[in-house]
Amino acid sequence: MHITLPDIPIETDVLIRTKATVPQTDLDRRQRFKNVKGAFSLRFPEKVYGKKLLVVDDVYTTGATVNECARTLLKFGAKQVDVLTLARAI
Repeated sequence: MHITLPDIPIETDVLIRTKATVPQTDLDRRQRFKNVKGAFSLRFPEKVYGKKLLVVDDVYTTGATVNECARTLLKFGAKQVDVLTLARAI
């Protein structure tokens, strides 16, 4: 899916999950980071190279998933990755 806001391109198909993972719900912090390690890749690396990016996530619990997403984007040449989360689990 491709959505465009005025002067802000939104890409929803660049970052992809390449490794099956178990649901994070019953995992502790350490297990969550291990569970998502290496779970993502990029479908279109050229769309992130040298760019400042914003990753939007629905819920932030330990940060394992968004941390791994950001790590992957930076590995493929993103200049900067920020995260916007809609809710935080406590």
